[in-house]
Parts: sequence; structure tokens; C-alpha cells
Amino acid sequence: MSFLRLHAPFRTINLTKRIGTRSLATATGTSHSFNSKKNAKGNYTVTIIPGDGIGPEISESVKRIYSAANVPIEWEEVNVVPYLKDGKTVIPDEASKSVKRNTVALKGPLATPIGKGHVSLNLTLRRTFNLFANVRPCKSIVGYKTVYDDVDTVLIRENTEGEYSGIEHLVVDGVVQSIKLITKVASERCARYAFQHARDIGRNHVTAVHKANIMRMSDGLFLDACSEVAKDFPDVKFDDVLLDRACLHIVQDPSLYSNVVMVMPNLYGDILSDMCAGLIGGLGLTPSGNIGRDASIFEAVHGTAPDIAGKDLANPTALLLSSIMMLRHMRLNNYADVIESAVLKTIADGKKLTRDLGGTASNTDFTNQIISNLESV
Repeated sequence: MSFLRLHAPFRTINLTKRIGTRSLATATGTSHSFNSKKNAKGNYTVTIIPGDGIGPEISESVKRIYSAANVPIEWEEVNVVPYLKDGKTVIPDEASKSVKRNTVALKGPLATPIGKGHVSLNLTLRRTFNLFANVRPCKSIVGYKTVYDDVDTVLIRENTEGEYSGIEHLVVDGVVQSIKLITKVASERCARYAFQHARDIGRNHVTAVHKANIMRMSDGLFLDACSEVAKDFPDVKFDDVLLDRACLHIVQDPSLYSNVVMVMPNLYGDILSDMCAGLIGGLGLTPSGNIGRDASIFEAVHGTAPDIAGKDLANPTALLLSSIMMLRHMRLNNYADVIESAVLKTIADGKKLTRDLGGTASNTDFTNQIISNLESV
């Protein structure tokens, strides 16, 4: 079963039989839909943030493939190198205005220095554009063998608060306190998105993942919010599971969650989504979308890989799959279908794979093969 169902099937029936239908659509609902208009040339303008390390290389791969597929998109490239303004970390006004104007962006990996005084740039982007829900689908890919062949999970993570609220202070020397912020408003907003998303993609089951047995007030509030929202979706089954049990269940038998949308607070989602990615081969094969009311950002969630930057070795699959989520968010489903089929055919054939996928091909070779496969799908 497709884990984020399309409104239309793949164009090539034989390819669907061969590699299986894999849909990365992001159904955002009426309140979070894409509403930008085409320009005079009949194209949409999309903000692109190439990122650091291998980011520019994999971004260029996406651009080349989109050009070959005649996708009606014009890219508006911006940089998001942060600076301090009134004591707060902010991104350049040009970048902020671009994302707000275009309402959609594609982002490569960003580096945040580790150490005192540095605020996560990804966290800054989520706060700047109020990207309240992170959607992370993971599905086994034919052509890249892992321990499991039946992973098909969809995880939605509250994206703005929890342990990542950034509220920390020194109590006394040697004692630091970090505050976990959970609000009813943010919890309900994320839960409602999860239920609507489940309905939109044809899954009739939402499971809240939590630790309310230990954090009775904070996780208890999140769980209560999910339970209240569930009453508005009588056609969608609702239950809950403790975080540790969910992790155990998924690694024992991931098929248990193949018809479920999981929703959870921020930190749990960060950990569990990466664990699910590991089951299918890693973050290099995993798409991600951050949904907000006024703008959405789709991104590669792997690192910047500075050791191979500039060497034409980078695998662009994660950014490509994230861009396919973006296309479906923009209701450009036909283009998404064709590009997705070409990407998955390239991996399934196994002739031109990058080193992380077990091959010897360069980024350019892999990209060229996808472009070649566009013609056959």
C-alpha cells in the first residue's frame, strides 16, 4: 500500500508492478494548501536554499532533473546565513521575504556550529515561518536491500516546542535546567493536522506516541489534545502508545505501523523518524516536509557531508524525494509521478548508484541516469 497516496496512479503500469507504488504526497488540507499563482511565463516561483557542504551539488541535481522534466518552476535562490538582531538569531530579510512571498521552499542541508552561543539554523527557520508540523514518511525502496522489506511508516512531529523550545538556564555552577514547553494550542494544531493528513492519504488510524506515564503534565497535555481532536474525526481510529514500546514494536515488526499515522511531540519525533529512516537505509533515502500556515519548507534532513563536498560523490535522492513531496503539495502531481518513477527506477536497476547506495557512480552519473529514465516513464 502506498504510504502517502496519490490522487492518480503512476503513468507507467509496468513500472508500478516492478517497484511498487510509492507516494510521497503531502496533503496539507484547506487551511495549509498551496495558493501561489503562476507568473507571466506560466511558472511558479519556488525559493531554493542550497545549503552547506554537498547542498549546492544536490540542489543542482534537482534543478537539472526538473529542467529535463519541464516542471513549471522558476527557482529563486537565497542564502540563510544568520545574524544577530536585537539579541536574536535571524535570517536575512531577503530570504525571509522570498519564502513568505513564494509560500514554498526547498532546502539543502545546513550546518550549525556546535558550541556555546550557536542557535540551530533549522530551528530558526521553523520559528521564523511557524512550521508547526514535520512530515516524515519512510518506505522500503526496491534496489536497496536492508533487513526489512516492509517498512511503510508516516510520522508527524510537532515542530515548534517541547525540549527544543530553547529555554535553558544555569541554576548554579554544575547544574543546568532545560524546560520542556508544551502548549494546548500547538498540540491541538499538530494533532488536527495529523488526523486530516491520515484522512487525506487514506489511512484510518492515528497513534499518539508519548511518555505521559512519566511526564504526566506535559505529555499528558499533548495526549489530551490528541484525544479531543480525535472526536472530530470519527472515521479515523485513535489510540496511543508509549515511546519506548513504539520503538520496540517498529524494530521488531515495522509492518505493524504500515497503515498508521504516528503523531508525537518534538524530541520524540526527531529520534523516532531517524530510527525509521535507518530501517530503510538511512537519511539519504528519506524525504521531509515542514508544514506551516503561510509557508512550507521541504528539505533533505541528512548532514552536509563536508568530507565529500565538491567531489561529485553526493547522493541527491533525499532532496529529490523531498522535492517530490513539494510538487504534490503544489498539486503538480503528474510531474511528481514522472520524476519519482525515474528516481526509483534508477535505484531499482542498480546500474548507476552512488557509493552510499553500494555503487561507484558519481553524482553526475546518477543524475544523468535519472534524466535518461524520465523518457522511459
